[in-house]
Amino acid sequence: MKAIYKKEIRSYFTSVLGYLFIGFLLFVIGLYFTAYNLNYAYPEIGYTLSSSIFVFLIIVPILTMKIMADERRLKTDQMLLTAPVRNTDIIIGKYLALLTVFLLPVILCCIYPVILSSFGSVNFKMSYTAILGFFLFGALALAIGMFISSLTESQVIAAVLSFALLLIMFMMNGITSFISGTAFASLVGLILILIIIGYILYHMTQNYILAAGVSAIGAIICIILYVIDSSKFAGKLTNILSVLNVTEKFSNFAGGTFDVTGVVYYLSLTSLFLFLTIQAIQKRRWS
Repeated sequence: MKAIYKKEIRSYFTSVLGYLFIGFLLFVIGLYFTAYNLNYAYPEIGYTLSSSIFVFLIIVPILTMKIMADERRLKTDQMLLTAPVRNTDIIIGKYLALLTVFLLPVILCCIYPVILSSFGSVNFKMSYTAILGFFLFGALALAIGMFISSLTESQVIAAVLSFALLLIMFMMNGITSFISGTAFASLVGLILILIIIGYILYHMTQNYILAAGVSAIGAIICIILYVIDSSKFAGKLTNILSVLNVTEKFSNFAGGTFDVTGVVYYLSLTSLFLFLTIQAIQKRRWS
């Protein structure tokens, strides 16, 4: 893991990619910091970070698009897959390198509340809670980008798919508002979700029976429960999709509230996408 971590860190800082990521992130945050905190004398940094999170849509796909896809394209992943090292160590080493690159601008952001304190009273607890939420949000975005990169050998496809998935998660609050809350709509939506899960299972295991079985059994159970009592399905689809509303939890941190459920939420989703990445690599190792 240590060797992989060092290799990835070296690759980011011997090319323009790491500097581009750090520079662009600091530029956007600094722009909003100047506008809101300095010009309008807003005493907390949470509003600045809330306005800056859109930048993850741009910089995360760029940073993560090659971390797995490029090795697959150049066939250098064969050395990793045949080396006496666990898949978990490979993925964690690469992810920690990504996290280190992201952590550098976050640490620099910790200086902003100190700068504001020279102009007046600043609630440091609220400010650093917002920075923590920003870090957790970015850590999740990086895990998502890394997972997408593990699914293809094309950097362009990895970047586009990462952008698309992050955009959907950013817009989930608006998307759910357009979805019908009727029981039948929820049933159809749940069946579609089960089909998607089956496709993902097939992609990761190449097992038709397992993938089709999970989707079919899940769909049958949903239909039976719907026939027994359809009223329980009302609004279920929007409730399930709201789990992917990644910006809702961040708003609590940005407001200065240390949200324990938000910490668990971000860490759980981050762990899930890292686990899926490990499984994607595991499938290739034994295929």
